[in-house]
Amino acid sequence: MFKRTRSTDDFAEEIKAHLELEADELKREGLSEDEAYRRTRVEFGNVHTAQERFYLKDRVEWVDNFVRDVKFALRQLRKNPGFAITAILILTLGLASSVAIFAFVDAALIKPLPYQDPHRLVMLFESIPLGPRFHLSYPDYLDWKRENRVFSSLDVFEPQGFMMKTSDGLRQTDGARVSAGFFRTLGVKPVLGRDFYDGEDKPETPRTALLSYAAWQKRYGRNPNVVGQPVELDGEIYTVIGVLPRQFSFAPAEPADFWTIKKAGDTCRGCHSLFGVARLKDGVAFAAAFANIKTIAENLEKLYPDSNREQKAFMLPLTEVIVGDIRPILLVILSAAGLLLLIASVNVASLLLVRTESRRRETAVRGALGASPKRLVVQFITEGLLLAAIGSVFGLVLAQQGMRLLALLIPKDMLAAMPFLRDLGINSHVLLFANALAALAGALFAFTPILLLRFTEIREDLSEGSRTSAGTLWRRFGANMVVVELATAMVLLVGAGLLGKSLYKLLHADIGMQSGHIATVNVQAQPERYNKPELKGALAHEIERRVMALPGVQSVGITTKMPIEDADGTSSFSIPGKPDPGVHKEVAVRFVTAGYMTTLRTRLISGRYFTGDEDSSKPPVVIVNQTLAKQYFPGEDPVGKQIAFDPKTPLLIVGVINDIQEGQLDAGQRGAAYRPFYQVPFGGFVVLARTSQDERAALPSLTMALHDVDNAMALYKPITMDQKIHDAPSTYLHRSSAWLVAGFAVMALVLSVVGLYGVIAYSVSQRTREIGVRMALGAQRGSVYALVLRQAGWLTLSGLVIGLVCSVAASIFIRKLLFGVQAWDTTTLCGVAILLGLVSLVASFLPAHRAASVNPTDALHAE
Repeated sequence: MFKRTRSTDDFAEEIKAHLELEADELKREGLSEDEAYRRTRVEFGNVHTAQERFYLKDRVEWVDNFVRDVKFALRQLRKNPGFAITAILILTLGLASSVAIFAFVDAALIKPLPYQDPHRLVMLFESIPLGPRFHLSYPDYLDWKRENRVFSSLDVFEPQGFMMKTSDGLRQTDGARVSAGFFRTLGVKPVLGRDFYDGEDKPETPRTALLSYAAWQKRYGRNPNVVGQPVELDGEIYTVIGVLPRQFSFAPAEPADFWTIKKAGDTCRGCHSLFGVARLKDGVAFAAAFANIKTIAENLEKLYPDSNREQKAFMLPLTEVIVGDIRPILLVILSAAGLLLLIASVNVASLLLVRTESRRRETAVRGALGASPKRLVVQFITEGLLLAAIGSVFGLVLAQQGMRLLALLIPKDMLAAMPFLRDLGINSHVLLFANALAALAGALFAFTPILLLRFTEIREDLSEGSRTSAGTLWRRFGANMVVVELATAMVLLVGAGLLGKSLYKLLHADIGMQSGHIATVNVQAQPERYNKPELKGALAHEIERRVMALPGVQSVGITTKMPIEDADGTSSFSIPGKPDPGVHKEVAVRFVTAGYMTTLRTRLISGRYFTGDEDSSKPPVVIVNQTLAKQYFPGEDPVGKQIAFDPKTPLLIVGVINDIQEGQLDAGQRGAAYRPFYQVPFGGFVVLARTSQDERAALPSLTMALHDVDNAMALYKPITMDQKIHDAPSTYLHRSSAWLVAGFAVMALVLSVVGLYGVIAYSVSQRTREIGVRMALGAQRGSVYALVLRQAGWLTLSGLVIGLVCSVAASIFIRKLLFGVQAWDTTTLCGVAILLGLVSLVASFLPAHRAASVNPTDALHAE
C-alpha cells in the first residue's frame, strides 16, 4: 500500500541488468558480444526515452521544469555577480522608496478614519476676513445646532491643555474640552466606563473627564479601577468616568490625554474658541448642508451686526481637515519615488538587454541541441521573475526600515498631531502595492530579453558575424530608454530645485526679528496661589529679575503667545473718531513686557516701546505693527491715535513696529497689536531670554532659575527660537518634501547618467571594427570624438527637451507647495538643464576617449 517509489538510479541499474541478461542469452545462442548488445538495444528501444518516462512518472512536468529553470537562473546570477548585485541593488532602492512613501500615503489618505461612517462627518468653522478657518463662539454654536436641518448631530471641541496638580507641583498635560455628544457624533464608545451624557455640560453638574488610552497606560498603568478616581486639572477636581479605545484619535485636537466637558453658560458671542464637528443626515449632500449652514450664519449676521459682522460659515469634510495639508506633499513625494522606480526599472531592463545579447551564442547552441523556442523563452521569463522577486524581498525589508527612519525625522509635536501614523508599517494595503510593483517589474524583466529573441534567427547566432542586427536593435531600445531616464531625471531635478529654492526663501523670509540666541520656556502658575492681578504681576517681575541675573543673559521678555505659531488670539476692534465703514476689523493681540521687543530685536518705525512701569495704574496703551498701520491708517502716522477692543477703554497707540511673523512662516502678514503685560497680567506666559552664549546650553539654567522662583509652577516646552522655527509645521513640510525629492533626484541623476554611459560604451564596443576602418582610412581622433559625442549629444538633447516640457507640467502640479517661487522659474529650469547636460557630457567622454584610442590594426584583427 505504501510501496516505495524506485529512484532514477535504481531504474537505470535495472535497465542495465535487463540489457546484460538479454545480451548473455543471445551470446549463448551463438552471437558475438557486439552483435548481442546491438540487437538487445534495438529490441529494448531508446534507453534515455525510457528513463525520461520513468523520471516524469508521478511528476508535474511544468513544475519540474520550473524548478530546473530556477536552479539554472540562480547559477547564472552566481556566475555574473557584478550584474546580479547591480541589478538587485538598483531594483531594491527603487522599490523600497516607493513602498515606504506609499505606507505614509496609505496611513494618511487611504485608510479610513476610525469613526462610524467617517465620510458623513464634517467640520465647521467661522470664516472672517482674516481667513476661512476660525473659531466659533458658544452662542453661535447653539444657534447653528438649533437652526440647522441637515445634521443628525452637531458638537464642538476646544483643544486646550490643562495644568495637572501632582505631588511635584503643577505639570502641563494635553487635553481638550468637548460638548456632551461629541463622541456619539464620531461614533466612538469608551472601552472602560461610560461616555458623557446629555445635560452633563450644565454648570451645576460635577466635573468629569475621559482618559485617552495612552494616558491610561502612561499615568495609571492600565489600572481597571481608574473609573471614579479624582484628578485635579486647572485647579478643579474632575472624576474619571471612562477610557477611550486604543485606536481612537482625533487629529484636530491631538495630542490630548484628558477629554472634559465644555460647560454651558457662555453668553459672549464675540468670544471665539470652538470648532464644530457634525454628522450629515442620511441622504443630505455636502453642498446642501453647506448652503444651509451658510444661510444660518447670514441670518445671525443680520441679527447681531456688532459681534457677527462679516462672519460667514465654512465647512469641510473631516478627512480634508485632518490630511488636507499633507496630501499634496505626500502625493508629490510618492510621484517622485515612482519616477525613481521607473528609472531603476529602465536601468535594470537595459542591463538585461546587454546580458541577453552577450548570451546569444549560448542561446543558439542550446537551440541547436534541441531546445525549443518556447523552452528558451520560459527560461528567460524565469530569470526575469527571479530577479524581480529577489529585489522585491530586499526592497520590502529596506522599506520597513525606511518607514521607521522617516517617522523619526518628524518632530514630536507634529507626530502627536498625526495619530494616523501611529501604526505605520507593512499592512495588507502596503503588501498589495508592493506585490503590484513586483509584478510589473517582473513582467518588464521577463519580457525585455525576448525582444531580442523575437527578431533573431537562433541558428544564425552560431556565426560571429551576425552581431550587427542584434546590436542595432539593442542600441535602439537602449537609446529610447536613456531618453526616458534623462527626461525623468530632469523632472525630479527641477522639482527638487524648486522645492529647495522655496525652502531657502521660507527660511530667509523676513520674520521681523533676530531668532538666534533666544531661549524660551512656557510657564503656568498655580491659579489658587496667584489669583489676583497684582500677584501675577509680581511673579512676572520676579521671573524677569532672576533670569536677567543669569550669566550671559542680555535681555528678557515675556509674552502670552510666541511668534511662528498659529494665528489664534485675535480680537475685533474699532477706531474711535473714525467713521465706521461697516468692515469687520480683527487683529492678533499679544500681551508683552517692555523687554519683549528688545529681546526679539524688532525695528521701531515710529513712536516708542513700552516702559517697565506701565501697569494698570497707567493709561492703557498699545503698539501696532506695520500691516495694521497701513491697513487702517493709510497715509498717516497712527502714533497718538486710538483703537478700542472695548468701547469703554480706548487704547493710545504709542508705537509702530515692523511686522513680526505671528503665524506660520508661509502665512501672509496680518495686523497685530501688542499690549503691556503688566496692565493685564496673566498666570500663564512664555519667558524669552537672549543670551550671548549658546542658547541651547542656556536652557537648563533658565529652567532652574524659574524653579527657584516657585518650584510648584509648571514649566514646559523649553526650546530655542531657532529650533522652534526648524520644527514648525510649515518648515518641516517644506524641508521634508525638498530633501526627499532631492534625494530621489540625485539617485535618478546617477542612474540616468550610468544608463547613458552604458548605451554609448556598448555602442562603441559594437562599432570597434567600423572605427578601426575609419581610422585606417585616415580619420583623425577628433572626428572619432565627434562621432561618439554626437550620438550622446542627440540622446541628451532629446531627453532635455522632453524633460523640460514634462518639468513645466509637473511644476504647475506642485505650485501649491512653493513659497516665493514661480512654478516655471527660469533660473531653476536652465540650471538643471545645464547640470544634466554637463554631467551627461562627462559620462559620454569616457567611451569617446576609448573609441579615439582604438588601434586600427588591433580592431581589424579582433574581427
